[in-house]
Amino acid sequence: MKNADAMLSAAAQRAQVRSAPVPHDVAETCPPSAALDVRTRDRVTELLLQEGSATATELGLALGLSPAGVRRHLDAMLAEGLVESRERPERGRRGRGRPARVFTLTEAARETLPHTYDGLATAALRWIAEHGGPAEVAAFAAAQVEGLEERCRAAMAEAGADPLARAEALARALTAEGYAAGATTIATGGQLCQHHCPVAHVAAEFSQLCEAETQVISRLVGTHVQRLATIANGDGVCTTHIPAPVQPGARPDRQRIVR
Repeated sequence: MKNADAMLSAAAQRAQVRSAPVPHDVAETCPPSAALDVRTRDRVTELLLQEGSATATELGLALGLSPAGVRRHLDAMLAEGLVESRERPERGRRGRGRPARVFTLTEAARETLPHTYDGLATAALRWIAEHGGPAEVAAFAAAQVEGLEERCRAAMAEAGADPLARAEALARALTAEGYAAGATTIATGGQLCQHHCPVAHVAAEFSQLCEAETQVISRLVGTHVQRLATIANGDGVCTTHIPAPVQPGARPDRQRIVR
């Protein structure tokens, strides 16, 4: 009887432990399933980066997961274009069953990994400045934007001669280049706003990059322009003022926005 009572008491204690609420500070340390999924995908990416290619079975063994669990992540990465798969060539006589498929990272996946491009570009410009002076940095910056100017000029071929119309066409061309640009008409002319700058970190030290880009904008819109703000200088948006007379009959406060 005593043994039965002891067993009942132990069972009650276990049930109480199972039903007890998880302390708040402990619950916060338990990552949600989405966080675990992201962590597992990162580990898959790291392994494929190290090994070059691997099968789902090989990845599962390395990560301590079942092949089915790894395939779930690989299927999602395939759908997003982050990995690609192919049949692994068999040496000698192939056995029964489907050939193993190996997975490799795509260029799109590699682009999401950390890079040191900004550091390399800054170091290169420091070397140019040290050995050639500021004028050589300016010449380098001008050469760098030549291609951008040519592509934007081609995209603006039908824009006409009006500077504000050309600014709108330029905004569309810059957006296609990844600058997330927009153009607005204001009382004193127009404004070209760039919400992204691919070289902001480097331009923060070498303003010649911003100056070369400003000169390109001036040549493309066909009039003198003035930079009011730059992302490289800590502003939220690169803003360029395009002075132009208000057309007769037009409302000064009317805005045309191009995205």
